[in-house]
Amino acid sequence: MAKLIMLKLTAPRATVTKYRGGLTPKTLERKSVNGEAQVVVVDDTKDAYEEARRSDQVVAFGRAMPLKLIRPKAADDDDRAVAETKSAGFSWGLHATSVMATASRGEGVTVAVLDTGIHQQHLAFQDPKLTIIQKNFTAGSPEDEDGHGTHCAGTIFGRDVNGVRIGVAPGVTKALIGKVIGEGAGTEALIDAIQWALAGGANVISMSLGFDFVSFRDELVAQGVPGEAATSEALEAFRENVRLFDAIMQINRSQEGLNRSAIIVAAAGNESNRLGHKPFAISRSSPAAAEGVISVGAMMQSKNGLRVADFSNSKPTLVGPGVGIVSAKANVGGALNGLVAMDGTSMACPHVAGLAALHWQAFKTGTRSPSTITPNLLSSCELDAIDASDRDMTDIGRGLARAPRG
Repeated sequence: MAKLIMLKLTAPRATVTKYRGGLTPKTLERKSVNGEAQVVVVDDTKDAYEEARRSDQVVAFGRAMPLKLIRPKAADDDDRAVAETKSAGFSWGLHATSVMATASRGEGVTVAVLDTGIHQQHLAFQDPKLTIIQKNFTAGSPEDEDGHGTHCAGTIFGRDVNGVRIGVAPGVTKALIGKVIGEGAGTEALIDAIQWALAGGANVISMSLGFDFVSFRDELVAQGVPGEAATSEALEAFRENVRLFDAIMQINRSQEGLNRSAIIVAAAGNESNRLGHKPFAISRSSPAAAEGVISVGAMMQSKNGLRVADFSNSKPTLVGPGVGIVSAKANVGGALNGLVAMDGTSMACPHVAGLAALHWQAFKTGTRSPSTITPNLLSSCELDAIDASDRDMTDIGRGLARAPRG
């Protein structure tokens, strides 16, 4: 039977919005909470749904949906990209975002990567000053069997690999690696992982993933639900999950006074096709669409400057390098120093997560918190490096995120 996810609050103190009735609530109530929340999973019955709607403890709820990677695209020429990166001594995205010109390296910052796990034995993560804590939120193996999480982690905080710099913030000293993509993982796994990361002191959380609307609809059809009804049901579940993550983001913000909040960065998605026979662009996916999440689109190199990648979804908060990105290659049982190129907003997202870590370290006045660091990250965005013909704010948001100066 399908599951219903309820977010129940404990020990009231701060203020969040209570969403009644799903996507379009008839009433909005304000509830006082301290940011502590409990995830409750029950069978998705009519009685459970009504309880979720009526309970004063339930801030938000939604039908559990499967998670999917913001699946990267195969790089056009992996060998060439790796060779050029080795020749230059650094991945091109680090130069584009001014990382090579900043003194900040992310020292003292804790980042969380919620993805497919990590191949921790890779050379990029061999540093006695780096503490990596892993937790598996799936029903499958704890290993990174896909390689996606290893690549993303390498871009955020990977150390140099045989003299080649791949990490935006190679001074990060603590990384929380939550495996949330795998067997049996969905809404519940991601919420649990976010709560775990916040409890572990994450300053920045990176998520290159999204809810799998298409697979969810197909699953309903396979269960005998008519196509039109399956589409409607899946859409309602998708919307409820967005509301659920809106509430989680409110709780995240309410925890600032307790030093248990983080800058949350998510990939906008790769479902667009801007160069096809019938070009189209799709709006950012969820949870990138949740209120307060920094959603990231992807840029690529061209002769006239950076351009929006063909696959990059629209309406991002900002953009980062996302094509021909060279980072750590997971190869369990094989080489421990491999590099591989990937394309995707999945690759742009960890660039911005790493930049957030740099801005966190560089902040010198006042208290470090998401509300003080995020404005600096957003104000760093520039248009100068972007092709003048490709500066539609719908596609690039505030522009290309950059490292702190000096």
